[in-house]
Amino acid sequence: MTRPLVVKVTCGSDEPERSNQGLTVAATALSAGADVSLWLTGEGAWLGVAGRTAYALPFAAPVADLVAAVAEGGRVTVCSQCAQRRGITEADLLPGVRIAGASAFVEEALAPDAQALVY
Repeated sequence: MTRPLVVKVTCGSDEPERSNQGLTVAATALSAGADVSLWLTGEGAWLGVAGRTAYALPFAAPVADLVAAVAEGGRVTVCSQCAQRRGITEADLLPGVRIAGASAFVEEALAPDAQALVY
């Protein structure tokens, strides 16, 4: 059994290389059998919104594919405060993406044997 992995991505198209790295790590961990929870915060919140995952990074997997893979096999969450500040609602989100707050993040990050990474 692998450890749970919580990945927080705090950026989006404003820092495409860093955000894509976090998404790639989350998707790769999922394919390796880890229980993955991806948190999208700050400008990264836009990555959970339909039509907002279109930036391209040379030699990297498409952002939309990475987010969809994690949403299908793990959990993808947009920070509630970040969503509210940006006017993002549940109706705006990609399939399988939810909005939740800091208490849910803390619960996941402090779960037994969990590993948390921030990008």
